[in-house]
Amino acid sequence: MKNNKMLTMIIILLVAVILIGVILFVLLTQFNKPTGAVEPSIDEIVEATVEIPEITTNLADKRVVRLSLKIQTTSKDAAAELTKRVFQVQNIAIQELSEMEQKDLEGKQGKQIFQKSLKTRLNELMQEGEVQEVYFTSFITQ
Repeated sequence: MKNNKMLTMIIILLVAVILIGVILFVLLTQFNKPTGAVEPSIDEIVEATVEIPEITTNLADKRVVRLSLKIQTTSKDAAAELTKRVFQVQNIAIQELSEMEQKDLEGKQGKQIFQKSLKTRLNELMQEGEVQEVYFTSFITQ
């Protein structure tokens, strides 16, 4: 009788130790995983970036804007697709700008709104990857 109780206690203790070991193993392996994606190098960013030729167009208030863009995509394949779509990028940029006034493009916030709307519209077109960032390389309003 006493041996059965002792054997039961040893089995319970062994199961508890094994269970604690498994839990610790799972926790350690989960917390040691790399967090998120690794940031791309500048060379990878350049390979996935497309330069858009200078665009000159009228704004809604009859002012003129002249700008150049670089658009960063998620991959080389997405950049290749976007290169083929340069005419569509220019068209979308002109459409967006034609509804804006010079005051809408003033300051950091105005430019960021334009960049965000351009990014959203371009991502609707993209089939291979997506647009990550829209950069101004030149920007003049008159």
